Amino acid sequence: MAEPDAQSLLQSKVADLVARSGFPMQSQELERMEAADFGMGNLLVEGVQIITLFATDRISMKLLVQFPMQTEPEHWHPPSGEDPGKEEVLRVLWGHLYVYTPGDCDSDSIRIPQGKESVYRCRRETILARGEQIILPAGPPHWFRAGDQGAVFLSIATCVRDAEDGFTDPAVRRMAPPTLPTVEEIRFALHNSAV
Repeated sequence: MAEPDAQSLLQSKVADLVARSGFPMQSQELERMEAADFGMGNLLVEGVQIITLFATDRISMKLLVQFPMQTEPEHWHPPSGEDPGKEEVLRVLWGHLYVYTPGDCDSDSIRIPQGKESVYRCRRETILARGEQIILPAGPPHWFRAGDQGAVFLSIATCVRDAEDGFTDPAVRRMAPPTLPTVEEIRFALHNSAV
């Protein structure tokens, strides 16, 4: 049997987590999966797998999948013209999602990617489990990461302008093509998890 390439292995791991969540997904949706590493080249640490279920000029729904401890960099949704910016609802379907918003650190469980303390400034922690959600208003920064087993969650948002998101880390390039990890890196990183 042929060895899978990195993209195929990522899709397979995403499909496994989505199946655990019980969320119905069509194979062509999985094929449209975007692995976003934000131009950082370290997808399994700072990244998210995105499956856009639908997107119009006014609303979108995306299925987001994060592997264990994978973090989406701190960002905000700025205003555009007369629009105050994107509002976003994150609703967990499986696993735990740690969401960080402006405020003082109120938890011992905060885990910031190594060497990135200066660009992850939001420290107020909200832990979401299956069936729980948070509404993120337009404007303020936020970031999130999956728990020890990963997370599958919905992002339901007004207006879709991902290319306009602001990031506290100046190295982030939101729309850059991802640098996928090797098959060996994926297997090693996910070996000790339930993924």
